[in-house]
Amino acid sequence: MKRLFAFAAALAVAFSAVFYFIGEDKVPALQTTDPEFSALWENFISKDVLPRNVLGKEARYRLILASNIATQAFGLYENMLNEALDNGVSPAEAKEIAYHAVPYVGYAKAFDFILLTNEILEERGVKLPLAEQSTTPPELRFNKGLAVQMGIFGPAIAEAFKTAPKDELHVREFLSSNCFGDYYTRGGLDVKTRELLTFVMLVSMGGADAQAKAHVQGNLNVGNGRDVLISAITQILPYIGYPRSLNGLAAIDAVVPFKEGESK
Repeated sequence: MKRLFAFAAALAVAFSAVFYFIGEDKVPALQTTDPEFSALWENFISKDVLPRNVLGKEARYRLILASNIATQAFGLYENMLNEALDNGVSPAEAKEIAYHAVPYVGYAKAFDFILLTNEILEERGVKLPLAEQSTTPPELRFNKGLAVQMGIFGPAIAEAFKTAPKDELHVREFLSSNCFGDYYTRGGLDVKTRELLTFVMLVSMGGADAQAKAHVQGNLNVGNGRDVLISAITQILPYIGYPRSLNGLAAIDAVVPFKEGESK
């Protein structure tokens, strides 16, 4: 058994080394090895995508980082995080994005991104741990989480508790206490930003269409309008592809259809 664990640990280290190797130095290398592709990519980003960003530079980076975690884009995340830190995203924001991913993509998928974020921050001279961002003691996490949840989604949450089968009620309680009580109440990112990050992660990872629609409404309720949601999808489209981007747009259209007279 000990040999098995030792082998697994060695294998994990080997894979980790491979992932870390696919880092920021590989992106510029494409200009030499794949100049045509590099030109297509750079033209698409600079001429098509960036001009449609209504969110601001820092917000765009936050969304891309969240999307990279949801799609498990480990090598690209390393590159994007360094760019983000150079362009106004704070270490605290970077850490909170990685933490916020946990209840949506799962601990197993977020774990390596938390470690990589730590490594990059330490390489840049940031002393860890950062200042604490928790605002909710364990005994209040359910009540505070439920308050945030109802603030985003309204009376539908109370109705969901009433109608949930008894053998599933604990999951509803987990959602309030863990997802919202443990994470949404943290500092570093406000609720409006967290709700937009949630929508982006759900769209990016796919297979969560019902939840994506619910969080379209949640975003509307906290002040992220259709224009913000469309811009968010536009900025992550190059990284998640057209099928999931179109699914994200469908979720938006289902909840808040386009009206004549709105900006196109």
